[in-house]
Amino acid sequence: MTDVKGVSTGTTTVGIVCRDGIVLAAERKATMGYLVAAKKDLKIVEIMPHIAMTQAGMVGDVQALTRYLIAESKLYELRTRRRIPVKAAASLLANILYGGRWSYLPYQIQIILAGYDETGPNLFILHPDGSSLEEKEYFSTGSGSPIAFGVLETLFKDGLSIDECKKIAARAVRAAVERDIASGGRGIDIAIINKDGFRLLKEADVEKILESIKK
Repeated sequence: MTDVKGVSTGTTTVGIVCRDGIVLAAERKATMGYLVAAKKDLKIVEIMPHIAMTQAGMVGDVQALTRYLIAESKLYELRTRRRIPVKAAASLLANILYGGRWSYLPYQIQIILAGYDETGPNLFILHPDGSSLEEKEYFSTGSGSPIAFGVLETLFKDGLSIDECKKIAARAVRAAVERDIASGGRGIDIAIINKDGFRLLKEADVEKILESIKK
């Protein structure tokens, strides 16, 4: 959470690198101080057909950064006649964040940017200071991340499939929702990115995953 007035996401988001792609997951609560501003805030955003990012922090900041990154990624494709690599998109976003760190009010965010390109699955963590760190296994952002990390560190292992990672991501976010007062909302969103591109799972499919991990 932040002391700056505005709509923010206390948030739990999760990103997992699988052998055949990336899984992203997030809960849906957005807050304004002690007020729940939204119960169905989508915190997984498609940037390009092969790239997506999660949001934690000030909603307005994330929305502005999303617009910048989408526009610049499309310009990259027009100029080079090829889709932007995930690492290049992360570097571009890091430069935008670094440029804002010297302003009166830097971007109040923490972002997972992930995608699938010729090099395979890629996952980067970006912070308000403009740093961009590549993660080879998993990461979580937001106020519920310490709880999510406990689940991820217990269940993750190398070589997991997307289907296996979807269940782990759901467990991690659900655990955070149960213990972190700033995480919650109506349901959980899960998305996958693989060689076929980005896909946000339907609510019915997410419900089946949540039911399966109760057993």
